[in-house]
Amino acid sequence: MRKRSLLALAGTATALALTAATPASAAGAVLTTGSAGGTAVAVGDTLTAPLASGTSATFYSSATGTSGVKCTGSQFTAKVTGNPTAPGTATESVTAHTFDSSTCTSNVTGVLGVNGITIDNLPYAATVASDGTLTVTPPSGSVIQATVKLRTLLGGVTCVYRAPGLTGKSGNADSSITFTNQQFTKFSGSSLCFANGFFTAKYAPVTDAGARVYVN
Repeated sequence: MRKRSLLALAGTATALALTAATPASAAGAVLTTGSAGGTAVAVGDTLTAPLASGTSATFYSSATGTSGVKCTGSQFTAKVTGNPTAPGTATESVTAHTFDSSTCTSNVTGVLGVNGITIDNLPYAATVASDGTLTVTPPSGSVIQATVKLRTLLGGVTCVYRAPGLTGKSGNADSSITFTNQQFTKFSGSSLCFANGFFTAKYAPVTDAGARVYVN
């Protein structure tokens, strides 16, 4: 009887161990394609995203104002450098963040148009946590920098803005990343360059070779 009881106890313990291990072994990666909990995005894959349809990227002089620069064409590109099991934090390298100057306008007094917007000091490091928080940071000893070139009545003006980092939020409903009122401070430029720039934009869908990306 004792031998049988020990065997039964061992069998029960084994079953419990297997049950406990199942969720961990079944857990997916932080970044997946196809669906939440779908196929893991491979390290080395390139992710891209344009502005969400019908939206604009804005760079306004205040968090609540509407004076500044607006673009309807923008895209970012990032390479996945780490994609652990969820819950966790995936890592990326932001290799490009572009703005189509032909889609950009400005309503700043004295400004006739936008000649270009470039994001400098790339690549940037990015992390995406399972709770959807996205953090973008520059290389050590550097800053996130945006150079805005304006066309004015007095000729061309170059405005340089800097930020220590950016924080965004991902959304699985439309595979989006949203930045809201991310503050930049003017580093150089004429009086036509406002003292602060608040960046707001929604990029969607984020895709990997055409497949939508989800955060888990």
